[in-house]
Amino acid sequence: MSIDPRVALQSLTAALEEHLAAASARRGEGDPTVEAAFFAVADAFEVYEDALYETFSEVTPLQVFDDEDEDDDDEALESVDD
Repeated sequence: MSIDPRVALQSLTAALEEHLAAASARRGEGDPTVEAAFFAVADAFEVYEDALYETFSEVTPLQVFDDEDEDDDDEALESVDD
């Protein structure tokens, strides 16, 4: 069952709004509300990108990075610094 990209976009927009609200009300480093909002944005983005691709064979110029990607970037930067 395909999701309408417009519905997925609305969900992504709502997730971004929630993330902004959580970030502006942050209660210190590692606030679980901000972390949950962060992951909600990532999940909503993936649903949107999948719906966009399934419906229109298009993608966005954006990419969600996971912890493994960050580790790879750190290693690449270290080798450039040497």
